[in-house]
Amino acid sequence: MTILGATGSVGASTIDVVKHEPGRYRVEAVASGRNGALLARLARDLDARFAAIADPSAYLDLKAGLAGTKIEPAAGADAVVEAARRPADLVMAAISGASGLAPTLAALEQGRTVALANKECLVCAGALFMRSATRAGATVLPVDSEHNAIFQALAAGRREDVTRIVLTASGGPFRTWSIERMRNVAPEQALKHPNWSMGPKVTIDSATLMNKGLELIEAHHLFSLPSSQIDVLIHPQSIVHGLVEFRDGSVVAQLGSPDMRTPIAHCLAWPARIEGRAQRLDLARAASLTFDNPDLDRFPALALARSALDCGRGATTVLNAANEVAVAAFLDRGLGFAGISLLVARTLEAALQHNQMREPSSVEEALAVDHDARSLARGFLPEIAAKAL
Repeated sequence: MTILGATGSVGASTIDVVKHEPGRYRVEAVASGRNGALLARLARDLDARFAAIADPSAYLDLKAGLAGTKIEPAAGADAVVEAARRPADLVMAAISGASGLAPTLAALEQGRTVALANKECLVCAGALFMRSATRAGATVLPVDSEHNAIFQALAAGRREDVTRIVLTASGGPFRTWSIERMRNVAPEQALKHPNWSMGPKVTIDSATLMNKGLELIEAHHLFSLPSSQIDVLIHPQSIVHGLVEFRDGSVVAQLGSPDMRTPIAHCLAWPARIEGRAQRLDLARAASLTFDNPDLDRFPALALARSALDCGRGATTVLNAANEVAVAAFLDRGLGFAGISLLVARTLEAALQHNQMREPSSVEEALAVDHDARSLARGFLPEIAAKAL
């Protein structure tokens, strides 16, 4: 197997699962973005054959860390793509952001089984990626806990008998907060997720519910379902990860402790099962499971994502790019919490007016739409920041 994004949170969880299955997996390649020293340590620990760092300035750290080994170091975007193309039965695609597009597509084009943890692949170029997977005979396994839950629950019946799927959301740290109170949220507060341990970008997206909006878009591409057949429920306990409703009224759900190692283990062993690393679910201790509909007035990001999906024409690519700009500005204290959704909405509106939306037919086109949307969002940032701070 190959691990793209080895130094991130999903990468760390993947490595934990792999280490506790000695002799089952051989790591061909590892890749990451900037931390050359850490990547070198992981490559040595996993006895990988190839290690690629995206940032060329980190190459010397990577090379020094691999001195005395037979592990081949490389740097740059092309090196990460090379890591994705190396012979492997399975590729864990966990590089976050637009930088994960090219290597993940490269893995699909090789006909690999790809465990997909990169949201941007499907949000920015979902039609392209799923067409490429079909053409190459590749298999896409969803790593996100919600999509993995749907994938497992779908096995309970025939595809033509599915009436809808339901993604669950914890509601984040501000689930019960008023709009007025959320206007003064600080990054430190938004980074305290009640259930999950994730990177800062995903954690902020969970606080705005944009994460669930992005997952809605992913579900559309993964399971070939229209927006009208994909629902979202707020489930604060994060135990029920996804549900599938069938035409006879049966609803099949996947449950588990909120730990990414469970869906990762499922993908690594599929269609078999391996020993899980997450804490076993104790429903008696959980005591109660509650559900509610999302409040789109307090969390407009979810509505924006559904609207972008329904709009098509590359609107989801614009949505994702604007959101990344907005979240980065919020973490840098240059934009208020409420300003995240305002900036995304303003960017979507302008991209539509300026005819800057088009469905990407290649990674290059997806990156071009992404670039244009980021430029628009940065241009609107001072105006929105003045309103939302």
